[in-house]
Amino acid sequence: MEEQMNCIYRTIHFIEKNYDEPISVKDLEDVSHYSYRNIQRIFKYSCGETIGAFQQRLKVENAYKLILYSKESLTSIALEVGFANIASFSKAFKQHFGISPKAAKLSKEKLLCGPDLIPVTSDILLEPEMVYLKPMQIYYQSIQTYYNNEEIEWLWEKFMQNEFPISETEYFGVIVDEPLIKTEINCRYDACSTSQSKHKKLPSKMIFGGKYARFAHHGGYETIDETYAKIYSRWIFNSGLEFSHSPIIEKYEKHTDGREDQLTYILLPLK
Repeated sequence: MEEQMNCIYRTIHFIEKNYDEPISVKDLEDVSHYSYRNIQRIFKYSCGETIGAFQQRLKVENAYKLILYSKESLTSIALEVGFANIASFSKAFKQHFGISPKAAKLSKEKLLCGPDLIPVTSDILLEPEMVYLKPMQIYYQSIQTYYNNEEIEWLWEKFMQNEFPISETEYFGVIVDEPLIKTEINCRYDACSTSQSKHKKLPSKMIFGGKYARFAHHGGYETIDETYAKIYSRWIFNSGLEFSHSPIIEKYEKHTDGREDQLTYILLPLK
């Protein structure tokens, strides 16, 4: 079972890195160490969708992020995420989101206030620190969630059972999918450490490598949505910056029993 899960992690990570390129049968067999038929079966059972559907979803979801956070034309975005032309991109985008790319580009703010999205109203303007972070290797486990605190806490309880070196380990949460535009079943959150487990071999990948806007959240995780609301409602569209479609990362800088003393950094990737 553990080998199958590591196989899924390897396959997901490979597709995430290469979603905008053609992926061959041999590519999937090499990275998963399974036959194409078996990896398709294991992937569908574990992730609830086929490999082809997963890659197509990554294309349109990453395109949506570029529409929201960049100034690129729709044609450039279509080619950047791996579509052959604007027509095939528009068709796939509308099938997935129920709205055309053109309509999405013309109504960014409205799209961030839909019925299934987190509220984005705040009178407080946050100011981030701009930082450059070098690439870093992390070890991780994942969960599908809608940034749900109970599910994330359950993942961290399970993750910490692996036991990590206390003095030298840093901890991160990688929000693989954009929480503003995802449906519940398709969101993924990674619990990450900079050290390998003492008990079993966890999958690894690289994070960071570039510029980030770093926001500070003070207090417990049950109020972190309020900090996100302040970021998205008052800062993100008025900053004049362009954002990368790589994941948002949380760094758990200070975790204490007294929740008011906790410090979490929210890192938004910049172009």
